[in-house]
Amino acid sequence: MTSIVRVAIVGAGTAGWLAANHLGRTLCNRPEVQVDVIESPDVPPIGVGEGTVPNIRNTLRQFGISETEFIRRCDVTFKQSIKFVNWLDRSKHGEGNYYHHLFDRPNSHGVDATPFWLNGHYAGAYADAVGHQNQVCEAMLAPKTITTPEYEGVTGYAYHLNAAKFAALLAENAQQKYGVGHVLANVDDVVLADNGSIESLQTAQKGVLTYDFYVDCSGFNALLLGEAMNVPFVDKSDTLLIDKALAVQVPTDKDAVIPPYTVATAHQAGWIWDIALTERRGVGFVYASKYMSDEEAREKLSRYLGRSLMDLNVRHIPMKIGYRQSFWHKNCVALGLAMGFVEPLEATSILLSDFAANFLAERFPSDTSQLANLSERFNKTVGYAWDRTIDFIKLHYYLSDRADSAFWTDNRKEETVPESLKQRLALWTDYQPCAEDFFSKFEVFDLDNYLYVLYGMHYPTAPPLLSDEENHKVKQALSKQKAYAKHLVEQLPAHRALIEKIKQYGLQNV
Repeated sequence: MTSIVRVAIVGAGTAGWLAANHLGRTLCNRPEVQVDVIESPDVPPIGVGEGTVPNIRNTLRQFGISETEFIRRCDVTFKQSIKFVNWLDRSKHGEGNYYHHLFDRPNSHGVDATPFWLNGHYAGAYADAVGHQNQVCEAMLAPKTITTPEYEGVTGYAYHLNAAKFAALLAENAQQKYGVGHVLANVDDVVLADNGSIESLQTAQKGVLTYDFYVDCSGFNALLLGEAMNVPFVDKSDTLLIDKALAVQVPTDKDAVIPPYTVATAHQAGWIWDIALTERRGVGFVYASKYMSDEEAREKLSRYLGRSLMDLNVRHIPMKIGYRQSFWHKNCVALGLAMGFVEPLEATSILLSDFAANFLAERFPSDTSQLANLSERFNKTVGYAWDRTIDFIKLHYYLSDRADSAFWTDNRKEETVPESLKQRLALWTDYQPCAEDFFSKFEVFDLDNYLYVLYGMHYPTAPPLLSDEENHKVKQALSKQKAYAKHLVEQLPAHRALIEKIKQYGLQNV
């Protein structure tokens, strides 16, 4: 039995520095433990993931990072939803058809209007029946005012951000607040002990570096867990068919309207992300190479942007869809892209990295005798989160009624759909989804997320019987909601106006 007091995080970027902050925060009561981030001076991070989900607010609050400072330093804009455009058949639903996957809970002044909507008693979009955030988003408004305290909102929200600047802020916080070390070195070799655990790292700049525990944040190649320890990769490309992306950054006018949501526009072989920061847009053309050539993808990206790609830095990103068979093996845990990857449709990269890093930090071993039990629990829990994430991403494709290309029809083939998702959908054909359908506290996408996507895409759940009293109660709630939505649209500031005001004056600190 050996005490674990020296911890190496191999690889920086968002995943590495998220891990450093989580470990630094939870291990600060063990002053004998030293955490170092080993960063290659030659390999830049991928730095594409600019979208987050609402749980990141709690993470930043835990790290003691001011929301005002975060917004000022990371080119942050607010994200209240993902707007899915043309994910349904355009001949039936119209060109530009859309729905919002919102971050507010779907309820109308404390009343669940879903049964009312399923019965056809509300003619509008599902999101309008169950809340007011749809209207806030379409009016291009912020989720809060300048007097709303930090990390609190009038509506639910996450962020869009500059990934490189975010990693730099996390790095500064980890080093200054938690004493995390920063080692600039290229790892040339990983030395294994006789029992298969990692003994040391051979580096070009610092020679041999020896630690008790290693966190692999080295990216797609998984230098430690994959290449050195030979933990197999579980391929999920038979479920999620996307395998490539073209990513560009497009400058915008400083007075341009900033949408408070990510736009995800479907095309014949995938979809396009469009994320607005304060001075640029991050745009990604995501596609399946089986159904579209690289040349055609470039041409369609150019057409979407309405400009030539010649003066833009177009990054070609291969996507290996799947995850490691084990995320924690002996004295090594993989996080970030080393752990696995699914396409960025629901901002899952930062979400899963944050989830796994927090889970590791809260259950970090004090000595090697604990490795077997803790790793088994970690692998089961994180594996469950990955499988449910894949289910949720697949849901968007499977529910689409687009039939304009083989990509969309192949996505609806039964053999591409996980059994766990099939079982849930079979249940939800007869019954409205409920909280009891999500029995694990480790569901990364819960009832609210599913409701917005299911009924944004018109999933045919049998309508439940409603009494006259129940109908009357919902109608009263909808009337109040309509008035409240009008109030919010009149009172909330424009998105860009609030960002500029925060940069000038700051938010309230409570």
